[in-house]
Amino acid sequence: MISGMRREFSRRQFLVGGAIAVAAAYVAPMRLFGNADDLVEGAIKQSATAKIEVQTLRRNVSVLLGPGGNIAVLAGSDGKILVDAEIVSARRQVSAALASISKDPIRQLINTHWHFDHTGGNEWLHEAGASILAQENTRKHLLRDTRVDGWNHTFLKAPAGAIPSEVFQEKHTLHVNSSTMELRHYLPAHTDSDISVHFTEADIFHAGDTFWNRSYPFIDYSTGGSIDGQIRAAEENLSKVSRDTIIVPGHGAVSGRSDLALFRDVLVEMREKVAVFKRQGRTLSEVIDAKPGARYDEEWGQSFMSPSAFVALVYQGV
Repeated sequence: MISGMRREFSRRQFLVGGAIAVAAAYVAPMRLFGNADDLVEGAIKQSATAKIEVQTLRRNVSVLLGPGGNIAVLAGSDGKILVDAEIVSARRQVSAALASISKDPIRQLINTHWHFDHTGGNEWLHEAGASILAQENTRKHLLRDTRVDGWNHTFLKAPAGAIPSEVFQEKHTLHVNSSTMELRHYLPAHTDSDISVHFTEADIFHAGDTFWNRSYPFIDYSTGGSIDGQIRAAEENLSKVSRDTIIVPGHGAVSGRSDLALFRDVLVEMREKVAVFKRQGRTLSEVIDAKPGARYDEEWGQSFMSPSAFVALVYQGV
């Protein structure tokens, strides 16, 4: 996310606090868990006034950078195609941002995975004319109450209008607005529902939450995510992009291959260090105190998740 905007909004407070609840589950069960539910509601409340920035990318593709997941927009005479839908309470700002891009009607919405900061706008965008397309596990999670232990929150079944009407398993291709969009499902990574969207002619790659630019990622173990899966997805992303590819992360500034490679390298280094400590029999609190990410923490631990919270997630998976 754009640094000033994203630090101003504390979605950071939401994600950092939620992940701290994960750490609390290991260090002192239930000590911090009690207030984590409020973090989701706090994110929804703060998103109602958070700013949305529109950035033009290449050809007819733009990106909306706001409090939730980054939204890619393909505009044209066939109507706007959106990748992700933000937090529900950001509707007013998202609607205004979309109108500023073009007068084209909203035709279709693609969800990169099921989390509320990427699917929150599903219902109102459907009411505005969008059909919803996603990987089948996104639909599965939205169709029922779904627990995320890392946030200590149970998300209730989504309303009918928010449910994807079209799903796919592994691959799907769209031809719209003189563009080709290639959708690919990852093996479980951030969740079990993650997909990438490649605008092939423009060579713009939306990685969803398999890539967090200059930030430690949240990993949702409750719905299939893992540190190993997150690393595997980063490797897969690197194999799909070139130095000329514009990469849209799920969170963080629009970037390129070098930032993606750095993300992969940081995850690998953190996994290796934490795994060594855990094999030595160190407790989570001891590993946190060892500061395995010391050379990254000042930058990577300030936007979304604290260093200790991310260490807790890695520790859980090694």
